[in-house]
Amino acid sequence: MVTAGGSASDPRRSRVVILLGSKSDMEHRAAIARGLDRYGVSHETRIASAHKVTRYLLDLLDDYERDGQARVYITVAGRSNALSGVVDANSRHPVIACPPYGERFGGMDLLSSVRMPGGVAPMLVLEPEGAALAAAKILALSDPALSERLAAWRTEVKQQAMADDREVHGG
Repeated sequence: MVTAGGSASDPRRSRVVILLGSKSDMEHRAAIARGLDRYGVSHETRIASAHKVTRYLLDLLDDYERDGQARVYITVAGRSNALSGVVDANSRHPVIACPPYGERFGGMDLLSSVRMPGGVAPMLVLEPEGAALAAAKILALSDPALSERLAAWRTEVKQQAMADDREVHGG
C-alpha cells in the first residue's frame, strides 16, 4: 500500500483511494497523487484487478465501506476497464474512472469506461490532474477546510492567467 498526503488513520481527513488494475499503472497514478497532494487530500494506493482478483477487490471494498468515512475512489485501469464498474457497483461512494490512454488500441479501450450497465455510474475523467481535482471538489462539499484550500488554489490560477495576459499584452 502506498500512502501519502496525510495520515490515513485520521478519520476526520478526507480520503481518496486510488485503485490500480496493475502495477503498470503506477506512472499514471503518480500524476493523480501529485494533484491530490496539491490540494492537501490524503490518499492511498491499492492494486486489485477486477479480472484477476475479483474476490480480493470485493473484500477490500467491504473493508473501506465499513469504516463510514467519506471517500472517493479513483480507478486506474486500461484495456478492458472492469475495475471502475465493479467498484462503483459495490460502493456507496463516488467513483472516478481515470484510465491511461492506450495508443495500441487507438483510444477504443476508453469505451469500456464509458458504457456501463444500468445502476452503475462511475464518472470518466481522462486527465489525472482533472481526476484529482474532481475528487477534491466532491470531498470539499463536506469539508470546509478543503473547500477553502480549493478556493485559494482557484484564486491563484485566476491571478496567474491574468498576469500571463498582462505579460503578453504589455499592460
